[in-house]
Amino acid sequence: MTPLPPWRSPLARALHRNRSLPHLRFVQLATVDFQGRPHNRTVVYRGLVEETHQMQFVTDRRSEKIDHLLHNPWVEVCWYFTKTREQIRFRGTMQIIQIASALRQTAWERLSPQAKAQFCWPAPGALRSPDSSLEAPPILPHPPDTFCLLLLSVEQVDHLELRGEPQNRWIHHQVAGQWQTQAVNP
Repeated sequence: MTPLPPWRSPLARALHRNRSLPHLRFVQLATVDFQGRPHNRTVVYRGLVEETHQMQFVTDRRSEKIDHLLHNPWVEVCWYFTKTREQIRFRGTMQIIQIASALRQTAWERLSPQAKAQFCWPAPGALRSPDSSLEAPPILPHPPDTFCLLLLSVEQVDHLELRGEPQNRWIHHQVAGQWQTQAVNP
């Protein structure tokens, strides 16, 4: 197992301190389109792959973000913890897992029936037909082809604590595979 990155403990602490908030797992994911324009949307954080420290998310293969990621895998995830008044931004590259794997299957099994149903709906962003159904299909034991697991390999973390005097900010980044931390002005 790789050494624990220095941002893991602050993230675990923020998740623990804010655990009572229902929106805790919602983060903002920014991608870049073919023209270099930014796109931002909310996604659900699905945990870490312990051996690699990659962040997990899921999405529909037919969504716009997949085209963005295939063109440019660089992303930024921004998380704001309201109770502790912390912002943590994660920058890195996103890997798309579309083929059968134990990790993808486990991510599928952890979804609620309502979340699973969305992968059987008509294509996201397509014009809605009056006869299209958004009802829940029978529960599928294996993920459909539309289900993608996204893995963020974090290369830089910007952690800002807005509570307290003075406010604190740290930049964690990898240099030649080793993590370094710098305290910077908020």
